[in-house]
Parts: sequence; C-alpha cells; structure tokens
Amino acid sequence: MRKVIDLQLKLGEISISEIKFDPRSRDEIPKLLRGLQALYADREVRAKLFEALSGLVPANVDSNNGRKGMNLWNIFVLGTLRLNCNWDYDKLLEIANNHVRVRQMLCHGIMEGDYQYKLQTLHDNVSLFTPEIADEINRIVVEFGHEVVGKKEDEKLHGSCDSYVVETNVCFPTDIGILFAAIRVMITLAMNICGSLGLSDWRQGKHHIRKAKKLCRRAQQLKRSSSKNEEKKAERERLIISAHLEYIELAQGYVDKVRETLISIQSPDMMTSLRMKGVEDMIVHCERQVDQIRRRVVNGESIPHHEKVFSIFEEHTEWIKKGKAGVPVELGLRVCIVKDQYNFILHHRVMQQETDDKIAVSIVEETQSRFPDFRSCSFDKGFHSPDNQKKLAELLDKTFLPRKGRLSAINREIENSEEFKSARRKHSAVESSINALENHGLDRCPDHGIHGFKRYVALAVVARNIQIVGDLLQKKEVKKLQREKKRKQKVA
Repeated sequence: MRKVIDLQLKLGEISISEIKFDPRSRDEIPKLLRGLQALYADREVRAKLFEALSGLVPANVDSNNGRKGMNLWNIFVLGTLRLNCNWDYDKLLEIANNHVRVRQMLCHGIMEGDYQYKLQTLHDNVSLFTPEIADEINRIVVEFGHEVVGKKEDEKLHGSCDSYVVETNVCFPTDIGILFAAIRVMITLAMNICGSLGLSDWRQGKHHIRKAKKLCRRAQQLKRSSSKNEEKKAERERLIISAHLEYIELAQGYVDKVRETLISIQSPDMMTSLRMKGVEDMIVHCERQVDQIRRRVVNGESIPHHEKVFSIFEEHTEWIKKGKAGVPVELGLRVCIVKDQYNFILHHRVMQQETDDKIAVSIVEETQSRFPDFRSCSFDKGFHSPDNQKKLAELLDKTFLPRKGRLSAINREIENSEEFKSARRKHSAVESSINALENHGLDRCPDHGIHGFKRYVALAVVARNIQIVGDLLQKKEVKKLQREKKRKQKVA
C-alpha cells in the first residue's frame, strides 16, 4: 500500500507550506527544499506532480492494499536531495534521520522523532524512479519555474544545446585486467552455487582467484625493453608473450572447469538459475578477453575498437575522446542538454553510440514536443552537418549553428552578423549549466546498468531545476527583506 503523501497532519507535524528557511543561507539544501515547498504549495502544480509520482507504483499493484510502503513524496524529496547534493546513500541516510528541515519536508513531526529510515529502504525506494517519470516531473518543474521568473505567455524560448561526458563508475580498462575481473566473478558465483548445493567442485575457489591475480600482475608488470640491444629486446618480448600465454591458458582452464560444473547441475532452483546465468555471462567475457589477448600479444594484431568492452559491470561504458586539454580520454556516456534563457534545463538525452551531429535534429524535436514555444537555439560546430542546417532551419525560427571549414560568402555574412555573434557569445552560458550539473552529482554516475545511468541523469536534471526555482524564490525574499529594512530606516 502506497500513498503519495498523508494530507492529514499528525500531532506535532508542521505543514510543508509553513516550513521556514534562512533566506541568507548559501547552502544547496535549503534552496532545494524551498523549491520543493513552492511546488507543493501551488495546488495545480501539486496535483500534476502527484499524478506523475503515482507512476512509481506498478500498474499491476494495488496501491490501497498490502503492507504500507514509503510515501511517494518522501521518495521524491530524498531522490532529488541525493542528486542535488552529490551524496551516496550513507550520507542520505544520515541526513534523512537527523536533519531537522529535511525531516519536516518528509512530514515527520516531533512525535515521530524516533522514526529512523534504513539504508536498504532508501536504496530500494529511490531506485523506483524511471527516466520517463523524472522527465515528466522535469516538464512540470520547468513550467512552474517560468511562472516564477514571470515569463509571458507569448514569449518564445531561446535555447543553447551542448553535450559533455558523464563518467561511469569504472576503473581504467586493460584487457588483462578485465579478464581477471571476469575470472573473479565467475569463480565466486561458481563457489556460491556449489556451496548452496553441497558440491565440492570449487572448494579451493579463493586459491584459484589468488593464482589468477598473481599471473595477471606478472603480465602487467612486464614492460617492453627500451634497450638498444636487439637480443635483450627479443628476450623481454619472449618473457611478455610467455607470461600472457600462461595467464590466458589458466583462464581457459577455469572456463572449461566451470562449464563442467554447470553441466553437472540438474533441475536448479530459481536462485541457482540466476547465478548460473551470471556465470554464463562471465564465461562469454572470459573467452572474448582470452581471444583478444592472444591476438594482440601473440599474433601482434591491433584489436578493432568496436570489438572492445571497457567494463564487464557497466557494459554501456564508451571510450570517448573529446579533445579536451589534459583529458585525453573519458570513460562514460555523452549527455546532451538544452537550456533556455532562464537557465532551466528543458530537456536532456543520454547518447549511446551517438555523436553530436547525429542527434541535433532529434533533440530539438523532442524539446519542442515538451515546450512548443521553443523557437531558437544555438549549437557548437560539433552539431553541424549540411542536412542538420537544412532541417533545423525548418524546425526553428532562428538557428545559430556555425559551419565547419571554409565559409562561402553568404555563410560568412550570416556568421558575421551581430545577431549571430551575440548568440554565439551567449552560447557559452550552457557551459555554466553543465558545470553546475557536474558539481551537483552529474560528473560520475555510481548507479549500475544503463537504466540506472539514465535514471541518475534524469533525477539530476530535475534536482537542478528545482534548486534554480528555490534560488529565485530566496532572492525574491532577500529583496523583500531589504525593502522592508530601508522602509523602517526611513520611518525612523
């Protein structure tokens, strides 16, 4: 049984609309909570928000029956707090259990002072969010934010579009390192299966893992000789090949032995079947890495980029070179954002095996489907292609997309116009939004899987927009206090 929120106040509970915040606080927590408070206080916005949050309950689950679960409002508050403040779940647990204003926002009064959240409860409930629900909430937040800043109904939205890399939570990949990770997981799962079934096949599993690690480290530490003596260089090359061959032969032996164990298991239960599926996945990783190491080290081949996997845990990770100074490569996924003139992030997109020029048209179409008054946008050169120039001109009233290469006389005149130059100068403001996202959690994604990655990004965008709303309201309150102070001084 789940409720969005208990509208009936409990003894000692303060209404969310009446929570007081320090208007001069520069911390991010009160700004986010103030934005959440404003969303809750507006009845129309609250109804839309609650309807979107109701989507967290699966369609086949009756929200009125069963054991009581965490209120959906509380999940929303804690989810945005985690992203906006760049916390892990341990920090979120501490704040949820001890921060006075946060507990008031979670509808806990003085009579519930002993109520404590559990770590697994927070993890399981915040993970209920989906990218689609977060995207719908973001649209509601941005529309409310436009009301706060006083956007007129006939005013058009002017956007800036750019992409950057959000890193996945992986270490730097090497083929022999990835092979060891696959061996370790494969043997560990095999040990668990045998232990639960009373088999003795992998009773020395830990010893086998240590043995594999020893050979892996030996292969890692052998470097090619820089000597001018050809005999020494040849001897070192022979040692390197020998070390790698010993390592991959051991790995292949473990794979064969694990296969024998899986074949011997008859009529597995559900848990055993899941573990066996995990073992089979690791076998695939092991065999791929063994093949690539043999081709690279023994046969001297260069492995094509599309065949490489950069993490067995976060398989969606991409090897990205954006040409940044001091950052030769980034491991993660590109995220493209579109911001408006009020610094609200209208839309975002997680890019898988895509480049900027491939999504320029589609991201504008997606943004316009959410905000029909989005009529102009500026881009970087990376989004340019002749086809994009043509299609964007049809979608937008004004497109500021610089072309690559040598310009024709007409294009040079367009890009030298004051309007185009002004838009290009303002375009750099999107970097400020990107930097704000990175500082508030969206620099590295700790969540697992592509679904977790997309959910993390979507929640970060929502949290950032709510903080912007809270910051605007805080500035208005500060100005109001300053006017009152001046009025009192004049009277005195």
